[in-house]
Amino acid sequence: MITRRTLLTSALPLAASAAGLTGCSKTAVGDAGPVQSQGSTASDRRLIRYGDDDSQVAELHLPPGDGQVPVAVVIHGGFWMSSYGMELATPLAEDLARNGVGGYAIEYRRVGNGGGWPTTFEDVAAAIDSLAAQPRVDLAKVVAIGHSAGGQLAVWAAGRPGLPVGAPGAGPRVVLAGAVSQAGVLDLVNAAEEQLGGDAVQQFLGTTPAKDPARYRLASPYEQIPLKVPVALIHGTHDLQVPLTQSRRYTTAATKAGAPADLTELPNTGHFELIDPHHQAWQTTRTKTHHLLTL
Repeated sequence: MITRRTLLTSALPLAASAAGLTGCSKTAVGDAGPVQSQGSTASDRRLIRYGDDDSQVAELHLPPGDGQVPVAVVIHGGFWMSSYGMELATPLAEDLARNGVGGYAIEYRRVGNGGGWPTTFEDVAAAIDSLAAQPRVDLAKVVAIGHSAGGQLAVWAAGRPGLPVGAPGAGPRVVLAGAVSQAGVLDLVNAAEEQLGGDAVQQFLGTTPAKDPARYRLASPYEQIPLKVPVALIHGTHDLQVPLTQSRRYTTAATKAGAPADLTELPNTGHFELIDPHHQAWQTTRTKTHHLLTL
């Protein structure tokens, strides 16, 4: 059985590598230098700093060559907590690069290290917007992939053009062409009411839906419906961490509103198989991502 602990253990060498990169705190904001990729056919891995905090860092994994490529922003989950980090996204970004798509694994401030509302949203927005300075990125073909809590951030990021002026993440420099939600926590009001992850949602947003409904409207992808770009949803029928009803509720509401949304339910699949690059669940995600990038 695949568990988060198993995945974290297998990712320890990657985490150590990322820690070595993020330790370069003197690198200029937005600087991206090539680093030879190890154990990958990708030609290079570029460190991108989009702020001064150690968590304001990302890695862009590029396929071989010097031409422009589509890019998928990979946003890790972990109920927005600082216990989990970019090491969960890095293997997926590397796999995308091996298959012709730039993989952009991003880190962001999380609950416990300065994250939450509004800093996590500002970080995700800034990380994505920093792609505008990367000459090999085809800015017309950028999508986001997010797992679990990262699914909330990915679909939220796809809806940034519709945010009101002054809201965290409003006025994007890089407009996403779509999003892929892997077992995403997409209805934050429902998730808070159902106590997914205990009080993880309330900790993340710093309040409850009853006390600040406006904040939940700005943060929850369900409240952003309808989006103008397509959303592909992938969810295992045996997911014990994020219930399948989260994806079903979003798909039903989006379809009713005339928004492009497609749900793939994977039988006999749990929560963590989706981020195992060797599992068919991830291969399904990669296929859906390629499809979004060709629309």
